[in-house]
Amino acid sequence: MAQINPHINFNGNAEEAFNFYKAVFGGEFARIIRFKDFATPEFPISEKEANKIMYIALPIGDNFLIGNDVPEFMGKTNENENRSKISITAASKEEAKQLFHNLSAGGTVEIPFTENSEEAYFAMFRDKFGIEWMVNFDTN
Repeated sequence: MAQINPHINFNGNAEEAFNFYKAVFGGEFARIIRFKDFATPEFPISEKEANKIMYIALPIGDNFLIGNDVPEFMGKTNENENRSKISITAASKEEAKQLFHNLSAGGTVEIPFTENSEEAYFAMFRDKFGIEWMVNFDTN
């Protein structure tokens, strides 16, 4: 079966964001590639962008959260984009609450962590980097 791994674009703060996600989810980065690692005479990289992230991957369960910085020559990514969210299905109510609490710190909560009548729990928010998340746990 194929895997689906969310890939997030950042405007120069991918490393900061991924260190935050690493603190929330734990684990170690599977890979970090900086733009300077691919600089050639045909593909020059400015000093300003040399240490920015070209690719970073954080394993979460059987999947990876992947990201990069968008080079300035490609323009800026829209940090207020709202067409997609990263959805997390937690293994327990406690894990869902903790993920919501940690990921939403400094962000904007759209739907606070709530329980519906069927013992399902849900929250929706934008983290401090502008990334949209949904966290849920269903006892069924």
